[in-house]
Amino acid sequence: MQKILILMSETGGGHRASAEALKEGFLHYFPGQVQVEIVDLLMQHLPGPLNLLPKSYTFLANQAPQVWKWLWNLTADVAFSRWLMSTVARLSRKPVQLLFQKANPDLIISVHPLVQELTLDTLQFMGEKKPFVTVVTDLATAHPLWFHPGVDLCFIASKATLPRALQAGLQPAQIREFGLPIRLAFSEPTVSRRLLREKLAMQPDLPTALLIGGGDGIGKLEEIAKHISAALANGENPAGQLVVICGKNQALKARLAHIAWPIPTIINGYVANIIEWMACSDCIVTKAGPGTIAEALSQGLPLILSGYIPGQEEGNISYITEANAGVYEPGATEIAETIKKWFNPTNNHLQAMGQNARRLSQPKATSDIVHEIANYLAGMIREN
Repeated sequence: MQKILILMSETGGGHRASAEALKEGFLHYFPGQVQVEIVDLLMQHLPGPLNLLPKSYTFLANQAPQVWKWLWNLTADVAFSRWLMSTVARLSRKPVQLLFQKANPDLIISVHPLVQELTLDTLQFMGEKKPFVTVVTDLATAHPLWFHPGVDLCFIASKATLPRALQAGLQPAQIREFGLPIRLAFSEPTVSRRLLREKLAMQPDLPTALLIGGGDGIGKLEEIAKHISAALANGENPAGQLVVICGKNQALKARLAHIAWPIPTIINGYVANIIEWMACSDCIVTKAGPGTIAEALSQGLPLILSGYIPGQEEGNISYITEANAGVYEPGATEIAETIKKWFNPTNNHLQAMGQNARRLSQPKATSDIVHEIANYLAGMIREN
């Protein structure tokens, strides 16, 4: 039984989602052969006050984006960021060492940019050499801290991040481009859209706009939903229907549920079956989070990107728009008008963008990453 330790932190939902997707992949393809543990290294194992830093991320990224952008750019210098994290690593050796001794993994995977230096410094301090792999969970704009020449393998999600990896000192032989890890269900065929819509109590024949605010239900969801609804309203013959996913934002869900919508509208909180909602939609409105983008692309969903976190999500805008798989519209009025235009029966643009989205997608990324890591681990075992 091989023991795999996946290191992440709860700074946004994407790192946890990628870690869970990788764990699912290992257990699915290698049942009874691997034991996988996911650990929040930063919040659970760093000494105070360093363990409080991840909690500031959500506030800064969503409530003070310009401050976050300043911090992101400040640490984007490779030499400075490496020095900063080496200092943090020295202060954190003892608790990280205790974690590694207790877990005793055969292989370590990082899905967070702040983990590389902490792991490699501690392993060197312990005098141990364990296979260590980075799986980058940023789609197009990756912070330099993702890339450390001391890792065995580094998986990137797109060619857009390759120059940063090489600039940070990684060699081409260390790098694999397989896409962003997403749940295995996104690589499997779904039942027909009509059956899904019947199951989800949707109108069977109306075009559907899916509006998502991420796991925390952040963003201008209420304003955008109202504008979309008004734009698609047409008396007894609405031009489309709307599904809103509020995530964990129960206050928003309750508020939206009490609105008398002029078009067929479904309001959800957190949903475990997001793939079904995507599979029966015609377009998606979301901020430029890499995980949601990767999932939507796998379903051939044209995207309207309504916002982004400065720094790591900026490149996702051009990644989508340059492939003509979606548009960037930060204004609620513009979002609604775009959907109204797309849902016009004489407009073929939506279908073309859906095809571009599927071409850009890498739905088998999780399978490819898991098998590559397993092959590498098997090779290391044979050598020893």
